[in-house]
Amino acid sequence: MSFSEDLQEKISVEVIKTLVSRFESFPEDASNIRNAPFHEAFLKAFADKLEDKVSDVPFFISLSSWLHGLNTTLGQTFFENVAHYLCQGEKREYTSKKLGNLQIHKTQKDNVNTIITDLSNSISQPNLADENQLLFISDDTQLVNVIDFSADVFIEDNNKITAIELKSVHPNSGEMKGEKQKILEGKAALFNKFSGKEINFYIGFPFDPKSDQDTTYDKTRFLGSIINMTKYFANNETLIASELWDFLSGEENTMEQILEIINTISTTQFLEKYRFLNDNTNRSNNRYAVILREWNLYSELKLIDNGEIIKEQIGSDQRLNRLYNQKPFRGKGVYNIDRYSVLAKLI
Repeated sequence: MSFSEDLQEKISVEVIKTLVSRFESFPEDASNIRNAPFHEAFLKAFADKLEDKVSDVPFFISLSSWLHGLNTTLGQTFFENVAHYLCQGEKREYTSKKLGNLQIHKTQKDNVNTIITDLSNSISQPNLADENQLLFISDDTQLVNVIDFSADVFIEDNNKITAIELKSVHPNSGEMKGEKQKILEGKAALFNKFSGKEINFYIGFPFDPKSDQDTTYDKTRFLGSIINMTKYFANNETLIASELWDFLSGEENTMEQILEIINTISTTQFLEKYRFLNDNTNRSNNRYAVILREWNLYSELKLIDNGEIIKEQIGSDQRLNRLYNQKPFRGKGVYNIDRYSVLAKLI
């Protein structure tokens, strides 16, 4: 099923925000890194491998830093926000500084430690059903705080809780043991807090970097490439690439549609088109509406299509006139939704 116009627009706005922020920091040259003696010294050992590929080492260093920033933006902002739009979920942080620590019974805590010890020593293999039996129990033992945990995607239904921790496709070495303990304690705590509801906690990866195609994946190969991943996690508690995105939306071909939106907006003409839209003098130009349609900006298109009605309703109201004359995008590519919300009521 195709995305609704509302979903297309929300994802498109996230794409625009991401591109604007990355354009602002893109290294046009290496003037900000005139001197990187340690990097350059080490890179000399790779001179034969970089030959014909990298002619400007300082720019290469700057670009590497920029790409790291893009990875951070995608991981901490874009993927999370798109995931929330797809499933109407949210981020939940059960930490001492956010929502507060949840509690579990000492028996549950001991069972978590037993599971981790047995997995670490290869006494047992990860088994979701067996582990849940040890976690989803109630008794009268002492209550203790669980370690801080969060879910990048948290979905609460009438009879079910679904939590997903989104991870980089290149997680840090040795990270999986800690992730497993956090998820085990998190599941036990959610079982106690949301009594009577089914509890599911997954670890999700947005794509498979080893796949030959954009949206396909080989779960066995991918999980096997991550240090200790299969030591601590079963296949059925992981979601990868299109499996993850289809799970979130409840529909097929979700990842394909997300990539189609990105590819439509992310072209070499992006910055010129963005600036064109943010120049109010262009609103009467037919190209303005064309770009809005191309980028799925249906809210702004509604204002343009009803411009005469809106201006008639504004009349001599100075406050509304000033609002009308604001740009559609604020700093960092953020869509001016407050402006739209007020003006749309005039139609």
